[in-house]
Amino acid sequence: MHVPGQRRRKLSAFGAVFVTAIGGVGFAAAVTAAPAHAAVPAPPAGFTLTWSDDFSGPANTGLDTGTWKYDTGPGSSFGTGEIETMTNSTANVYQDGAGHLVLKAIHTGTDPSSGWTSGRVETQAATFGAPAGGVVRMESVIQQPNVTTANGAGYWPAFWMLGEPLRRGVSWPGSGEVDILEDINGRSSVFGTLHCGVNPGGPCNESSGIGSGEHACLGCQTGFHDYAVEIDRSASPEEIRWYLDGNNYFTLPASRVDTATWANAVDHPFFVIYDLAMGGGFPSAFGGGPTTSTVSGGTMVIDSVAVYNKGPGSGGGTNIAQGKTATTSSVTGNNTAAMAVDGSTGTRWESAQGVDPQWITVDLGQSYNITSVNLNWEAAAAKSFQLQTSQDNTSWTSIYSTTTGAGGDQTLAVSGTGRYLRMYGTQRTTPYGYSLWELGAQGTPGGGGGTSSLLSQGKTATASSVTGNNTAALAVDGSTGTRWESAQGVDPQWLQVDLGGTRAIDKVVLNWETAAAKSYLIQTSDDGSTWTTLYTTTTSTGGVQTLNITGRGRYVRMNGTARTTQYGYSLWEFQVFGS
Repeated sequence: MHVPGQRRRKLSAFGAVFVTAIGGVGFAAAVTAAPAHAAVPAPPAGFTLTWSDDFSGPANTGLDTGTWKYDTGPGSSFGTGEIETMTNSTANVYQDGAGHLVLKAIHTGTDPSSGWTSGRVETQAATFGAPAGGVVRMESVIQQPNVTTANGAGYWPAFWMLGEPLRRGVSWPGSGEVDILEDINGRSSVFGTLHCGVNPGGPCNESSGIGSGEHACLGCQTGFHDYAVEIDRSASPEEIRWYLDGNNYFTLPASRVDTATWANAVDHPFFVIYDLAMGGGFPSAFGGGPTTSTVSGGTMVIDSVAVYNKGPGSGGGTNIAQGKTATTSSVTGNNTAAMAVDGSTGTRWESAQGVDPQWITVDLGQSYNITSVNLNWEAAAAKSFQLQTSQDNTSWTSIYSTTTGAGGDQTLAVSGTGRYLRMYGTQRTTPYGYSLWELGAQGTPGGGGGTSSLLSQGKTATASSVTGNNTAALAVDGSTGTRWESAQGVDPQWLQVDLGGTRAIDKVVLNWETAAAKSYLIQTSDDGSTWTTLYTTTTSTGGVQTLNITGRGRYVRMNGTARTTQYGYSLWEFQVFGS
């Protein structure tokens, strides 16, 4: 729930000390013992850790301002009606020496509607997002303020993120906001919300947004809980999923709003914010506050924050193995190879019993750059096995190997190219055979006959222009969490990579950020001066584009002549393949 004009402010909190009640009525200090610090959660299956902070600074110290930025000043400036003043004092924002960040709301005086100070911080980086075809997960372990509806009126903890375009002058809510955790007035609940479109009203019902409504969060005032959001751009339609302690309690598909509204709000990076506000439109909608019964000294305690990513095709996207032709070394009963690629976890392939090695092969129909393989084992699993690829179903390359497999549902990040994918088992976990409910894979078309390799990664890249720290080198660093961005609103613009020598080129992959090229050329040159065009389009829509081309050159460039947005050109990755 939000009031017109609010510029969003979220986070979650938990209380440690309550000193006095407003109005001068004395309360005995109620102290909650400092909870044990836990490590940053391990990445979920298929994800890799992009960034994290577990707040390991000394007791009563502030935050590293190279990583975090303090938002200071009166809460009235945030447009949400809140009444506190945000400070950078360690009285309001501090690390506790036990691996926690603490935001503390303090009251002075006798008027409950004034005299409050508290804390609000945001990441300096605004690079956390999902590239087209990928998934990002923002996750934080938090204890909300230890208050109740009797003494917590007006408390408004929040953990949320704002779209990076806001820092470039794009107005809220069109720039996008995803609220991961909000609670108000000590209600032991959580709200998840997307803000988008225009304010007031519009396709996203601003200033309320599109949200989960109130969801019970039992024990969230008295213990740590895990709050997370996933933005999934591999799904069709794209979607945002909200989680509490690993349970998905709300999912919002892109189909709820028009395409442009969704893209403007979601399909870009974000920065993370925590704050502990007092009063404002949201608490007022549920009874209001603060009141003379509201305690001073409530704290929100953050144990850790992390950002995880799945790259395009690395999980959650299209299963390129499903429904394809599968063959095996042997079969028991009617449990054929086809049943491991039929999309059903109620059917399975089972090999002959007690015999090693055994294998199952899937013909993907064409060559793929394979980034993830899922093995959903029945109890009769493989202890030792390899994942292998081949272009001809004869010569095999191992892309994964283990001797300690424990079965279960495994999603393995891999890197390999081939038309054929094989699980090659050499030792079983049981006396029986090998048995798979499903064998799945994710990847992007490409790789030709197997002789093509990635030539551009880590090579010298230059560009016609750069915005901020988004340099040309970041488009060839192998990371889908960094990008090149050109100057805004200017055509043409180009990005080029020096391969170090003249090479045969057979494929170019462009992984566009939202600010993509509508019209562009792929060109090669031997001297960086005279250019030959290998590919041209005037109807590009961005996303991840794989271009099978034929040419030679030392230099390869993307020369953009028209944009899909009013901004510049922006590439997560620019990859050149060949030999």
